[in-house]
Amino acid sequence: MAAEEARYILAIDQGTTSTRALLFDKSGSPMRVRQRELTQHFPQDGWVEHDAGEIWEATLAVCRGLLTGGTVAANIAAIGITNQRETTVLWDRASGEPLHHAIVWQDRRTAGICSGLKAEGKEPIVQEKTGLLLDPYFSGTKLAWLLDNVPGARPRAEAGELCFGTIDSWLIYKLTGGKRHVTDATNASRTMLFNIDRQDWDDEILGWFDIPRSVLPEVKDCCDDFGVTAADLFGAEIPIAGVAGDQQAATVGQACFEPGLMKSTYGTGCFALVNTGGKRVQSQNRLLGTVAYRIGGKTTYALEGSIFMAGAIVQWLRDEMGLIDTSEESEAMARDANPMSHVILVPAFTGLGAPYWEPEARAALFGMVRDTGAPEIVRAALESVSFQTRDLMDAMGEDMREAGLTAPKALRVDGGMVMNDWFVQNMTDILGRPVERPEVTETTALGAAYLAGMQVGFYGGTKDVADHWRCEKAFAPEMAEEERNARYGRWQGAVKRVIGG
Repeated sequence: MAAEEARYILAIDQGTTSTRALLFDKSGSPMRVRQRELTQHFPQDGWVEHDAGEIWEATLAVCRGLLTGGTVAANIAAIGITNQRETTVLWDRASGEPLHHAIVWQDRRTAGICSGLKAEGKEPIVQEKTGLLLDPYFSGTKLAWLLDNVPGARPRAEAGELCFGTIDSWLIYKLTGGKRHVTDATNASRTMLFNIDRQDWDDEILGWFDIPRSVLPEVKDCCDDFGVTAADLFGAEIPIAGVAGDQQAATVGQACFEPGLMKSTYGTGCFALVNTGGKRVQSQNRLLGTVAYRIGGKTTYALEGSIFMAGAIVQWLRDEMGLIDTSEESEAMARDANPMSHVILVPAFTGLGAPYWEPEARAALFGMVRDTGAPEIVRAALESVSFQTRDLMDAMGEDMREAGLTAPKALRVDGGMVMNDWFVQNMTDILGRPVERPEVTETTALGAAYLAGMQVGFYGGTKDVADHWRCEKAFAPEMAEEERNARYGRWQGAVKRVIGG
């Protein structure tokens, strides 16, 4: 069926805590959504795993859940996929069976590998080639661990019997009935194995880990032909036409197509990207250089800062601490907190991300007094995300000015946390810069839909997508400069104590 006859794009948003499928119409509005929660596995301290089979079953279920009430495969112009990026899967090429649980991006088991490579002086090489830093966060050391620790994996990989992939590759393999082993440039750029200047897997880094090229997927543009779904899955074949890692997809969904435009997504973690155009900026502040998107063979770059704990902090308040019954209660409790409280939470539950990159750091609460209660701790938890966002935005500004680019003057936000007005206003106050919340906050799935839609002609190019973007609410700073600096100073002092600086 021709794209102009179809009514929707189906976006698969496979995240850390759930798998979702959404239908978008030509206006970019979400028409229907299905979601299934994902089991988290914690086999050891600092280890985080997912069942790749469960991810596939959930994906199939939520997609089929959309095809009801008269909506059939023929109504779908294409599928776009966005995913938790660095999560690593290794599977049998013939049977499609995973050899081990997927190792999640949050997992820290390869910290020792990274420390060893740092001691050998290899981090500057990694940053020069991949834009990344040596950290367990990325897929390369996770794949090396699997090859070293799953019995028989390495010889089977060398024999061409195994496939490595991030979650996008895994889902495409399953959706196409095992016919396609591919990824896109954004997901490839997060593996620590991909040279983002040459846009190819890097043989020197592959050699460090003894990773054979045969185990790696083909790297394609974000708008491209990724194959078609097996006909028996949805009753007819549907083209898979757009793929991007979740944060790059959100960058597209937020229409950050010009250098200096910046977005930050608040899901399980927080991820801020600023578009640097065709110029790759080498960070002097331990930020990441990455591929923002690759369309029509042209690569657009970004600087990225990653915070490991954002929405997950609210889950911690609810599930482990029992301070709130629902995530929504955090807004009212933060408003009720003593505004003069000096409580600071450094949420290093799985280490600290950018710009610190301290995988061994652990969480701590500072500044509690006798009358500190649940509201003050909840407020400190939300404020910690604002403080970390300022860490990122300040570092990005310094790097961009050094590269002769204009530093970001405002921030576009999305993700579940930004529906909390207190949180967004607090972030605006701590940043001292405007913050904009879009009408459509499903920007990650929307970005995947836009990429797929541009490939099949359902949407026009990036200008057409940018014309769809609308601001729902703009927040302006209200906090006095003196208070802003005092609060941020307390945060910086607490971080130094956590990391031993």
